[in-house]
Amino acid sequence: MSAVEPTAQEPFNRRTLFWGIFASLLAAAGFFLLSTYAPDFRQPGNGGPTPLSKSGVGYAGLAEWMRLTGNPSSMARTDQELGADMLLIVTISPESDPAALDHILDIRQNQDTLFVLPKWQTLPLEEHEGWNMKFGRLPDSVVNQWLGRIANAKIGVGQSKVQQLDIEGRPVAAPDDLQWVADDQPLIAAGDDKAVLTELDDKPFYVLTDPDLINNAALGDSGKAAAALDLIALLQPENGPVMFDLTLHGAGRKYDLAKLLVEPPFLALTLTILAAAALAFLHGLGRFGPPRAELRAIAFGKRALVDTTAMLLRRAGRLEELGGRYAALMRVRAGALLGAPQGLQGEALDHWLDSRDKDEASGFTARAQAASEARNLTQMHEAAERLHDWTARRLSERR
Repeated sequence: MSAVEPTAQEPFNRRTLFWGIFASLLAAAGFFLLSTYAPDFRQPGNGGPTPLSKSGVGYAGLAEWMRLTGNPSSMARTDQELGADMLLIVTISPESDPAALDHILDIRQNQDTLFVLPKWQTLPLEEHEGWNMKFGRLPDSVVNQWLGRIANAKIGVGQSKVQQLDIEGRPVAAPDDLQWVADDQPLIAAGDDKAVLTELDDKPFYVLTDPDLINNAALGDSGKAAAALDLIALLQPENGPVMFDLTLHGAGRKYDLAKLLVEPPFLALTLTILAAAALAFLHGLGRFGPPRAELRAIAFGKRALVDTTAMLLRRAGRLEELGGRYAALMRVRAGALLGAPQGLQGEALDHWLDSRDKDEASGFTARAQAASEARNLTQMHEAAERLHDWTARRLSERR
């Protein structure tokens, strides 16, 4: 029986390698997008007075309560979403960016917007992520700074003797340390000429001075939970949709270079670069033309050695000194080839070589002097050729 040689097998399948590379690139792109946009979706739920917070001062309960009662709300994270024609609920935090609030006021000039003022000072609980501890009211000056950006008014605290508030015919207990503003035509009154919910005269803006009517802590009471829906229904234009703002709490407000790559107008440039890189990669998979042998740094041969030596001398800046040395070398060589008497050197050898020339009285001396005075490569090349031709002609005459 003849032996059968085993067939050589590739250690890796090309198709497997291709899909492995594709999966790696897809995972890298997914990681890039997640790391770029994850902070926008994670930041607002930090336990403060935000629509995603489940702490007592948060409003996640109101959003969930509306969903369970058949009126689900949406969250605004971009300027485009802020401009949607629906009731927008803006919950203000003491840590919010005032410039972001001014931006909302500019976008929502002719659209129904409810602004909920802050009230409590809180600290995060380290043992419970997303929980906050309430330890006192905010100073009036802090609340008035936010209110002053929306309306020309100031809050009052604790002077109202009202024990209950009437919200669309539903009586509810007044919150502790009730916050209110002076208004002779309140939407929700806290006594004579005092308002908990007020409307601006020139814009469809509403201000809820006390957040304890709709926040998570308030929804623990069934009466306040029902009154919270009545309050929202009072402001909804034609019972339309409701949206909570997240931009005031950081969503969509942090710009970085990574977002520029994947958002208009630079998205088209990014896709173009990726397409060009993919085409270059596909083009590089196949070899085109015969393989080119790698050239040596220093070539073989006498001529190559001479060229390399000349290049090194030129780079070293020693060409100016080469002419005189070449003339001295040719003097010794010509004397040896023409049979000059031993002991002749310098000018004596030059006179003897000049006497061998029947056409010129000082043929060799003039050529040697021209080589010594050469200062560039062209002059040196011409002088060297003349010395070589002179020596070759004298040798031919001697033969």
